[in-house]
Amino acid sequence: MAWLCLALAGGALLAFLVQLLRWRRADGDLTLLWAEKCGKKPEHELRGKVVWVTGASSGIGEELSYQLAKLGALLAISARREDELQRVKKKCLQISSLSENDILVLRLDLTDRSSHEAATNSVLKHFGKIDVLVNNGGRSQRSLFVDTNLDVYSAIIELNYLGTISLTKHVLNHMIQRKKGKIVTVSSVMGIMGAPLATGYCASKHALQGFFNSLRTELTDYPEISVIQICPGPVQSQIIQNVFTENLAKSIENSGDQSHKMPTERCARLTLVSVANDVQEAWISDHPYLAVCYLWQYAPTWAWWLMNRMGKRRIQNFKSGIDADASYSRKKK
Repeated sequence: MAWLCLALAGGALLAFLVQLLRWRRADGDLTLLWAEKCGKKPEHELRGKVVWVTGASSGIGEELSYQLAKLGALLAISARREDELQRVKKKCLQISSLSENDILVLRLDLTDRSSHEAATNSVLKHFGKIDVLVNNGGRSQRSLFVDTNLDVYSAIIELNYLGTISLTKHVLNHMIQRKKGKIVTVSSVMGIMGAPLATGYCASKHALQGFFNSLRTELTDYPEISVIQICPGPVQSQIIQNVFTENLAKSIENSGDQSHKMPTERCARLTLVSVANDVQEAWISDHPYLAVCYLWQYAPTWAWWLMNRMGKRRIQNFKSGIDADASYSRKKK
């Protein structure tokens, strides 16, 4: 009997060490990485699906459009800059077998909520259905609260939160009629934790987390409608160039080196894995942000202590004119 107990204890210890090693090398939460290895493949689940991507003119939304096109998904791509959307469409057609009519360019301003019903109807008229809505439009922030005008906070909430849930409302009505669909929202690890220089951005992402977690509970009568939240950490994209600062008229002067952040391609791939496998909340990040997500979830007192230390360095970096996350994100080779 003693040998059996020792064997079980040894097996448990080995399993723990394996998981610890996986976690140490992870760039996403372990549920997501298990789905990537053993779950459904986006190539099988998303081919032929109608996917509407907002914020598709740059960054994560642009890369999602390219990867979806390669998978054979039918695309509606939206953003404010139609010329950039046309550029994205052109590349999608070059790298895929899609035809001109398989990609709808639809200019959309998330802050113009009165236009969202008409935009939804345009997508439905073109494709006849919407299988997946990817709420990716939004802007980040780089400014200290004490220096920031309150109208900046109003603009952040209007764009990141109210614009997102407004569009979701119109698309969800269609999905409820069909009794199936996927609502995918690109939130942020900042929707899980708090960080300096992004008080308004964090607030908007916390609002999205609370809203979609609550919405999911209202849709239990529709088991084939999925509510999926994607929480990326620092990613190589144009998000820094477009951030809100202390006033609406000011843009950031130096975005700094972004090479230490997760490649956009990897973030987009893990996002599509999450969609294919209906992962309700996916954390997509390198360490230390991934570690802080786990701490924030399971040991918040330690998380507050760690973020205070990281936050001080983050502010120092920002004031020195380098990327706020540069000194502790894992360098990409």
